[in-house]
Amino acid sequence: MQMQSKMKALVTYGAHDYRYEEVDRPTAGEGEMIIKVEGCGICAGDLKAYHGGSVFWGDEGSPPYLEVPAIGGHEFTGRIVEMGSGTERKETYGTADSSFKVGDRVAVEQITPCGACRYCEEGRYHLCVPHNVYGFKYYLNGGFAEYAKLTKESLVYKIPEDMPLEQALLIEPYACSLHAVGRAAPGTDDIVVISGAGCLGLGMITAARKRNPKCLVALDLNEERLEKAREFGCDVTINPLRENLKEKMMDMTDGYGCDVYIEATGHPSSVKQGLDIICKGGRFIEFSLFLEPVTCDWSVIGDGKELDMYGVSLSHRCFPETIEGLYTGELKSEGVVSHKFALEDYEAAFEQSAKGNGSIKVVFTFE
Repeated sequence: MQMQSKMKALVTYGAHDYRYEEVDRPTAGEGEMIIKVEGCGICAGDLKAYHGGSVFWGDEGSPPYLEVPAIGGHEFTGRIVEMGSGTERKETYGTADSSFKVGDRVAVEQITPCGACRYCEEGRYHLCVPHNVYGFKYYLNGGFAEYAKLTKESLVYKIPEDMPLEQALLIEPYACSLHAVGRAAPGTDDIVVISGAGCLGLGMITAARKRNPKCLVALDLNEERLEKAREFGCDVTINPLRENLKEKMMDMTDGYGCDVYIEATGHPSSVKQGLDIICKGGRFIEFSLFLEPVTCDWSVIGDGKELDMYGVSLSHRCFPETIEGLYTGELKSEGVVSHKFALEDYEAAFEQSAKGNGSIKVVFTFE
């Protein structure tokens, strides 16, 4: 049966300029695959691009990262419907050997490594210098469409046939969460604070719970999300608007502060509160993408507390463990996907995702 030559897609033309259109369906060249998209999550990065964040659209000091027209979305899964020659290949960067066939259900990492830069050669492909991520380049269209092309550079993973879509659409964000927890390296004597209990924060909570820290604390302004954080394994949850965070943290830690602080809100106040409640010699992990630059008192990092500061980017080598953890239930996921929208209802989907109240992860589905 011949496949359709056109497809529906949400195309990015500029900040606030997204259009639901009919476009040409991609075809597979050498080493490429076409998947029929099952669904795609809306990331905080997608929202910040939609609302005009300078990190995507540039400013006086930096060029735009987003190259348009582009089809957004990097949290997607689907089923292979077309394969170019040379697609039967060995996976790269330490994943298992794998061959693919039409009909396989797959997930794909958000970045397509060049394989030639210093970082790719060192195996740190997530830091690849071109840093091409699905959905932000006109030549690397993402999952806000009925079909998507997986390029020959893509890192592709088979996923179980019977994995619920609600789990499958958490593979990419949970893999990022797992990487963040790996960077934090919490030990059994550590008091760990995760600031933000959205999708990514909940992924961090369930991943951190596996490491059995002395005390696992979640911060959020949303009581429903704090309830989910407790369900996922937090010992303590705190709403900083309703409780004195520093006072409670100092009471819990004999006046020292937490050992590990993971910032997962993308709000400047979360950075400042983290520097305030972390102990001397603690580990501060910055995960979020901010709409604009953030300022803080850097003397706290050095002379004040001698902190270890860790950044987190993407999901280095975390897809296989994440797929297994979600499938077995070791990584909790029930209720995280809270809203499903058809692609044509993208404005309502973005609005729901942005306001947060009553929702955690908002996704597009093509069921």
